Amino acid sequence: MFRKIDTFLLCLVATILIATFFPCTGNGINFFQTLAIIVIGVMFFFQGARLSRRAIIDGMTNWRLHLAILGCTFVAFPLLGMGFHALFPTFLDADTWTGLLFLCCLPSTVQSSIAFTSIGQGNVAAAICSATMSNIMGIFITPLLTGLVVHQSASTQGGITSIMLQLLLPFMLGQMAQPWIGGWVHRYKQVISMTDRASILIVVYTAFSEAVVQGLWHRVPAAQIGRIMVADSILLLTVLILTTFGSRLLGFSRRDEVAIVFCGSKKTLASGVPMANVLFAGPMVGIIVLPLMIYHQIQLFVCATLARRYARSATGVRTDGIARQT
Repeated sequence: MFRKIDTFLLCLVATILIATFFPCTGNGINFFQTLAIIVIGVMFFFQGARLSRRAIIDGMTNWRLHLAILGCTFVAFPLLGMGFHALFPTFLDADTWTGLLFLCCLPSTVQSSIAFTSIGQGNVAAAICSATMSNIMGIFITPLLTGLVVHQSASTQGGITSIMLQLLLPFMLGQMAQPWIGGWVHRYKQVISMTDRASILIVVYTAFSEAVVQGLWHRVPAAQIGRIMVADSILLLTVLILTTFGSRLLGFSRRDEVAIVFCGSKKTLASGVPMANVLFAGPMVGIIVLPLMIYHQIQLFVCATLARRYARSATGVRTDGIARQT
């Protein structure tokens, strides 16, 4: 029997096609960036309203999980990047390799890591703590790692206030409102979960629009883009295997495994582009961020499929509607 095509994956494809042929420009970019902030804020508000206080405390104290995610983000990724570069130095040109190594030094995403963890019915509380911690620490760690891995010394600052206002504040407000709206949020859980998917689609459209407007399809030959896609795919596949089987070997639960897989394999585009503008010279930035842009799209496609698979394994229901044993 043919499996039903993942609706969310089709939405991602449609979003990228729309961004390619009808990218937002000028004031449109500002509109969609603002819309993304609003939708993400709403998502975090409902996450706060849905999670119990006990789950938050357990998530904050799960130090083994946080160490596993941060170790993958800031240790395993750079080592893999340097290893691939040592083995295949001519597979990409020098600037593109710099971009790929810079990608390996970045922190995890926040909104999509947590959204996919939520979709996959993983440990959302721990994912929120780890993803946010990764971004805050990345503000200081990424420039240092970049200097070591890419031999590019620079400094960057800021971002903590933005994370606090856009993510933690709505989450805390949701926690405060939980006594009054917690029951309503649980009754309409499936409807509210659409904010998770909507936030990802809006971020994809905005980011891909900016790349297209900057001449993504004209500045780099198709063959080079193909090689970047291969390198990014191998990197992501390696990390997914490492996080999946590593979490099982270390004895983590299924819910913790989901959080480790999605938080540990992601790299942030939202923070990566501003950091690249600070760490590298202006003419280089476009090429430097290209591996990150492509990796960002690949990780969304792959993780969307993985999240739905994790969700099916948790509920024991396939996409064709036939129940199975778990």
